[in-house]
Amino acid sequence: MVMVVLVAAAAAAVVVVVVVVVVVVVVVVVVVVVVVVVVVVVVVVVVEVVVVVVVSAVVVALTAEAVVIVAVVLVAAAVVIVEVAAAAAAAVVVVVVVALVALVVIAVLVVTVVAAAAIIIIKNIVVVVVVVVVVVVVVVVVVVVGVAAEGSSALNHNLISFYE
Repeated sequence: MVMVVLVAAAAAAVVVVVVVVVVVVVVVVVVVVVVVVVVVVVVVVVVEVVVVVVVSAVVVALTAEAVVIVAVVLVAAAVVIVEVAAAAAAAVVVVVVVALVALVVIAVLVVTVVAAAAIIIIKNIVVVVVVVVVVVVVVVVVVVVGVAAEGSSALNHNLISFYE
């Protein structure tokens, strides 16, 4: 019975390890995806800024109203950069939340496995104690009945001898 408990605990431990590995792989993949997205967005923003600066320089060279146009374009580029930064921050928050949820799930699995193992062990101990108590009671009853029967037989034998 103890072997069954040990095998069950080992199997549960393997399951927990597999779940942990899967969660870690998922978190790593999510982090890599977030990093790739952030890098791509940064590259796109840099290209946009370069294009804006070049176009603005050309526009400034061509007209006097170009200063206003350049200012509007630069403000638009700044808004894009802020939006990209906000999106990257949101992605990091999602990764952190996923990791925390994964840790909670792992903790629940570990507690469940430990509780199940404890219940099995306690049940087995209770069964052994009950069996030992029953055996002791049966032995005591058999001994008491045997002694009583032997005493009764000896008493009868003495009485019979006395009256003979």
